[in-house]
Amino acid sequence: MDIAGALFPIVVVGLFASFVVIAFFVERKRKERLAAFAAAIGWTYQHRAPQLVGRWRGQPFNVGSSRQASHLLAGTFRGRPAAAFQYQYSTGSGKNRSTTTLTVTMLSLPAALPDLEITNEGVGAKIAKAFGGQDIQFESEEFNRRWRVQGAVLRTTHDVVHPRLMELLNAGPADPVIFEGADVWTFHLERIEPERMYRRLERLAAIVGSVPRHVWQDHGADPVGGAHPEGAW
Repeated sequence: MDIAGALFPIVVVGLFASFVVIAFFVERKRKERLAAFAAAIGWTYQHRAPQLVGRWRGQPFNVGSSRQASHLLAGTFRGRPAAAFQYQYSTGSGKNRSTTTLTVTMLSLPAALPDLEITNEGVGAKIAKAFGGQDIQFESEEFNRRWRVQGAVLRTTHDVVHPRLMELLNAGPADPVIFEGADVWTFHLERIEPERMYRRLERLAAIVGSVPRHVWQDHGADPVGGAHPEGAW
């Protein structure tokens, strides 16, 4: 064996070790930065958040395996419990295995509502409909072209997705909005960046604020003068 051949495994091991060390220090700096951000705004930070895995059924929590939640930022926003965290899952196996990393931004609701998903009307949704997937149509053709709506209770879905909410969604980014239980959230294909959290929470707060009062009253709460729930992330 020549010298180059003998050194090759050593070089590979050395490079791998270097990558591991670099990744360790990068992750530690991220933890420190996120913890400092949380402390500065009166929120809490949790590096690993296994209690969030398996808690919800809707997108993106219903996909893949090896699911993990981390970098949990939790506090209050406009008087409501709020959170943002990083979530990842794996799909496929062997050489086809891949890992997806997302940021989930979440706000608590005045009361639990029936499941409702408002997602971008993309190619995946159109294929699903072609093979029998169902969604709900509304009077706005622009909204129907851009969004796919699926709801567990038709009446509640139509009460929540009213013309003012359609205008709000059409005027903004095509970010998903998922209602499940007493939470509403959106998610993005990226690692958590706290600087983007406020804008997304503002949008969620506007969506929650657009829900008619009678919807909350029908589900046992009154947001006007009512007590806000305690978020347990």
